[in-house]
Amino acid sequence: MRGHTVFMDSLVANGVTHIFGNPGTTESPILDSLIDYPQIEYIMHLHEGVAVGAAGYYAQASGRTGVVSLHVAPGLGNALGMMYGALKAGSPLLVTAGQQDTRMRLHEPVLQHDLVAMAAPVTKWSAQVERADEMAPLLRRAFKIANEAPAGPVFLALPIDVMEQETEIGAEAPGVLFHQARADQGGIDALAEALAAAANPVIIAGDEVGFARAHKELVVLAEACGAGVFQETLRTHVALPSAHSHNRGIVPVDRAGIRHALEGCDVVLLLGATLFEEVWYDPVEAIPEQAKVLQIADYAGGLAKKLPADLAVAGGYVDTLARLTEAVTARIDAKVVAGRAAELAAARTARSEAAQARLAAVAGQTPMSAATALHEIAQALPDNVVVVDETITAIGDVVANISFEKPGDFFGARGGGIGQGIAGALGVKIANPDRPVVALSGDGSAMYSIQALWTAAHHELDMLFVILSNREYRVLKHNLDAYRQRFGVPSNKPYPHMDLSHPTLGFASMAEGMGVVARQITDPDELADAVRDAIAAGGPQLLDVVISGLEGPT
Repeated sequence: MRGHTVFMDSLVANGVTHIFGNPGTTESPILDSLIDYPQIEYIMHLHEGVAVGAAGYYAQASGRTGVVSLHVAPGLGNALGMMYGALKAGSPLLVTAGQQDTRMRLHEPVLQHDLVAMAAPVTKWSAQVERADEMAPLLRRAFKIANEAPAGPVFLALPIDVMEQETEIGAEAPGVLFHQARADQGGIDALAEALAAAANPVIIAGDEVGFARAHKELVVLAEACGAGVFQETLRTHVALPSAHSHNRGIVPVDRAGIRHALEGCDVVLLLGATLFEEVWYDPVEAIPEQAKVLQIADYAGGLAKKLPADLAVAGGYVDTLARLTEAVTARIDAKVVAGRAAELAAARTARSEAAQARLAAVAGQTPMSAATALHEIAQALPDNVVVVDETITAIGDVVANISFEKPGDFFGARGGGIGQGIAGALGVKIANPDRPVVALSGDGSAMYSIQALWTAAHHELDMLFVILSNREYRVLKHNLDAYRQRFGVPSNKPYPHMDLSHPTLGFASMAEGMGVVARQITDPDELADAVRDAIAAGGPQLLDVVISGLEGPT
């Protein structure tokens, strides 16, 4: 058998049903093989970054390993930004790229480069298949490494001549691997003692909790010890129902802000290894000095990695949180817990009322505010909707208006690189063919991967793209304000090169040019009906919603 047969058989053996790719000449062995493997669907993209973005979100939404086929050095280069996002999100991916014939290595042929070195900084592991005999064992290792905690992308370069070599070594079945160790009972008891003795405990839940689908166990633990729960600002998943009274929202992206949010707590339980992606330097510690730091991570290398911990335990989140709840319940005063729960509920009500007041204050703005737009959109969303969000500066309005109950209802972007949202929404829809999918994106972010619209039309995906068009890089304006304040720069200057105007981006025209039904919305009274109509119509749809910028209404 030839190397490309072993490659395809290995994908089948590992349960792969989709390849996300952008075709090229060195990928001919894979493309030609697809005819003989009808159980694997090739999702075609017009840009390599979109392919990786879609595959990364598909992995998060489906629980399967995403597989990507890229084209040699320029194609891999185009994909590196999205590979970085997948690495930060912990998305299990097998990224491949065709390589030129190894017999031409000294000829320095067109498109050749050191692909392994290019991919290494943004992957867990990077290698090239040198002989067809290596194909099966390297693929087995690739799937294993991609899915071990911390999950993430791996890379294999596939020279075209190696794909055509003969080998006697066939695809290897992956076996059943239990990656997560059971947490030490002594460690769980010590965590329970600390939580039971706390006067004001707080939990900060990382993305890993949502990825592990440990949301139910987190709710029960939070209720058992009367703790408020924060989530990260940059996150892929929902770890706690957004309307739950113990949900205290998201932590800021600077240490001073995090410290302020945690003011008054005496015990902080960190769930995850990669918490806190900061934007600005602050010369203070994120955790107040009086607070004892506890941590649970699903692999030992994640313990006390980014922050020092007074007590840390490694173990799978579902099992560890369930056992910790049992241990805490046996030690804590139920009346104390009830009092904390009442305080958290009152604070939650106050935040909701404040959000309603802010919404009322911007009613009637022209153009409409982001808050108004999200409120109208929320009224029209069906109960089983999946929202993929990359609104960035409007994330507060998203979570204030749309209720997310569990992981799988919401997908956001990790790492800070923009353009992930509308690309990732493709993968979310492929993983959820029976649920409506709505992608919310800012206009600046959308332009990084606008080619995603063509893929949605090409594969006839039933999904809605909503572009909030404030016609500026609003997050950069916020960050420029922060920079000027933090570094003492005079702040009476305008915002340079941060407006998306002259010309104004025409998303409805762009969408229609790629086969997506589209319309522009400027009147908030039309927005809810437009969302309902678009979802009911089926196929890919786009709404270009004009909203106000940082300088306010015109």
